[in-house]
Amino acid sequence: MPAEVTDGPAPVPLKVLVAGGFGVGKTTLVSALSEIPPLLTEQEMTAASIGVDDADAVPDKCTTTVAMDFGRITVDSSLILYLFGTPGQSRFWFMWDELARGCVGAVVLVDLRRVDDCFPAIDYFENRRLPFVVAINGFPDSELFDDTTVRDALALPPGQPLVRMDARCADSGLDTLIALVEHALARARAYS
Repeated sequence: MPAEVTDGPAPVPLKVLVAGGFGVGKTTLVSALSEIPPLLTEQEMTAASIGVDDADAVPDKCTTTVAMDFGRITVDSSLILYLFGTPGQSRFWFMWDELARGCVGAVVLVDLRRVDDCFPAIDYFENRRLPFVVAINGFPDSELFDDTTVRDALALPPGQPLVRMDARCADSGLDTLIALVEHALARARAYS
């Protein structure tokens, strides 16, 4: 079969991670954004997770990501974003180094009902000097805190992007990805 002829250069693929704690909305965000049926490695939670995974804030959650989620967004003929959702539980963090290899940056999802769950992801990207945005996923029963209070609680440095979003909504997710790409480009210009 002959190769497909194209009129221009091949699109540039960019890899973006979606990270955060258990049950914060990573799979939901990848699913909402992907133009293809997302590849999900969701498995039913078993009795082995009792006492390990704190599901109190997400009592209806019955599955968990055990490897990664994958989705794709074609921005235009020159750019494709590949989304990789990381597993949230610490027992699966060994996957993060492989998933992060070659990424341009990450979205760190935060559930304000469980702020402590986001610190490992924030630390991971800060320690590796990878660009990331902190995205507050608005759960219906979350308390409302202003950005200054959230920044202080998360010890975010000045200039660290903080966005509010709804992981179920593709438009909200796209706005978050735009904030990440703008942040990554600004950092690249600052270092060049």
